[in-house]
Amino acid sequence: MKTREEFAKEMSNLGRIGILIVLSMLFAVPTIFGLYLDALPTFGEFMKAASGILVLFVPLAISEVFIYAPILGSASYITFITGNIMNLKIPIAKNAQELMDTTNGSEQSDIITTLAISVSAIVTITMLSLGVLLLVPLKPIMTSATVMTASAYVLPALFGALTVGLLKSTGEIRVKGKIKAGVIPFILLFLVNIFVFNTYDYSGMLLIIMIPLTIFFAWILFKKKQITIEVVEKKES
Repeated sequence: MKTREEFAKEMSNLGRIGILIVLSMLFAVPTIFGLYLDALPTFGEFMKAASGILVLFVPLAISEVFIYAPILGSASYITFITGNIMNLKIPIAKNAQELMDTTNGSEQSDIITTLAISVSAIVTITMLSLGVLLLVPLKPIMTSATVMTASAYVLPALFGALTVGLLKSTGEIRVKGKIKAGVIPFILLFLVNIFVFNTYDYSGMLLIIMIPLTIFFAWILFKKKQITIEVVEKKES
């Protein structure tokens, strides 16, 4: 039986190989088409077109690693490779951890989360493949008013489920009062959005600022015993 360190190292090595393969494929497709059609842009043209996107998504991508890695554990690699993180993978990971009553960072949580995310990725790829094959026959149904109306509520429902999951502690480590750490950052962002400017286009950069700010407030509240950590003894079945 492998130890936790051996499992984590093996998953890390496989994850790095997978990311290199995916990056190679992502860059290979436009490069091959560009060479075939003799339409490759110059480096200056590429940077001019990509600069606006990079300014938004590079900080967001960096901040997502720091935010989600503690929740995902070894499943971080397959999560970032397959994407659809906030509105699918994170709710799946939290739901799996809650159902199995595991603690973030534990060996059990790491394994359960990896299995849940892997199954999710397989199901997603299967459904997308079926969707592509059945795109024309299903077009009248998918573009109907009923389906279009229902699809508008999918993302809010997922965020609602995720919020409920975050409010409930699971596993052997219970953090009481953790929501208090996000109150002041939430109020600050709310005031900025109301009275200063809309922060939607700067979400990536703001996350880099708000993460350490939230940690700072959590540390202060922990020192004042407004946030407490308890170890819960599990009942033997």
